Amino acid sequence: MVDFDEVSTGAVWMDGGFIDWDDATTHVLSEVATFGAGVFEGIRTYPTEEGQAVFRLEDHLQRLENSAKLIGMDLEYSVEELSAAAREVLRRNDVNEFETSFYVRPSVGYGYHGIGNPEAAPVNTYIFTFPLGRLSGEDALTNGIEVMISPWRRLHSSQFPVQAKANGVYLMSLLSKQEAQRNGYDDALLLDMDGNLAEGADSNVFIVRDGVLYTPSLDSGILPGVTRRTLITLAQDHGYEVEKKTITTGELLTADEAFLCGTGVEVTPVTAVNTTTIGDGVRGPITEELQSLYLDLTAGEIDGYDGWLDHV
Repeated sequence: MVDFDEVSTGAVWMDGGFIDWDDATTHVLSEVATFGAGVFEGIRTYPTEEGQAVFRLEDHLQRLENSAKLIGMDLEYSVEELSAAAREVLRRNDVNEFETSFYVRPSVGYGYHGIGNPEAAPVNTYIFTFPLGRLSGEDALTNGIEVMISPWRRLHSSQFPVQAKANGVYLMSLLSKQEAQRNGYDDALLLDMDGNLAEGADSNVFIVRDGVLYTPSLDSGILPGVTRRTLITLAQDHGYEVEKKTITTGELLTADEAFLCGTGVEVTPVTAVNTTTIGDGVRGPITEELQSLYLDLTAGEIDGYDGWLDHV
């Protein structure tokens, strides 16, 4: 986890200029604070032989632009402008002096202009960065985690624009993960409104059956994950069949392997769901191979994917 005392003097980009970390504030009655009326992205840098590199920066920022459009918010900066701003934030925070990953958090939200009137409120754009380790702990990538099926359901696209990475909907993620951890689990899985597998609390999910990878399709109400897309490409490039489909809980519980993926969790094996062991209860061989490929890729050690790494 992050010790924010260590980053509280960092530079933050806000609306075209730079401010100090402690000045990156918003009014408590702003639309983003009151209603969660904002969108955001989670992006990671990785140390490489050529210094820190941001993984799939423009893809994340394109999703940020799409998220803003889906909730009717005018994003005042282009993907190219935000990309340049993110790299400058990283440079100003001297990230190349560190041998650790950094988190890059673009955040766009309606500011303060009365209550319940977002159209009249200013739109504020921030970009933060701070060090980020393994979210589930250093051993999780090897030993895996145990997850609980959340009692809360992932919203349907008829209820909310679920393909937007919007602040407000992440209260459901928080509740799901808290419930799981109170019950002794590491993380949570959410089902869709029909009771089929959707995603993790803040990640996408894959299962493996008979050597084939399966992941819930977008019509399951999932967030279109950048890491999910990356792993689909990596798996297919290395000879694996990948199918995007409806996955029942029965298929999940009888899978040979399962793993979560995302900017935060990277590629984390799931060894048990509720009280049911997945496969042999250890990181499976296909999960291990894809995890190794992903980590090598983000470290700049695999050729052919150069466009996915933006060096600081």
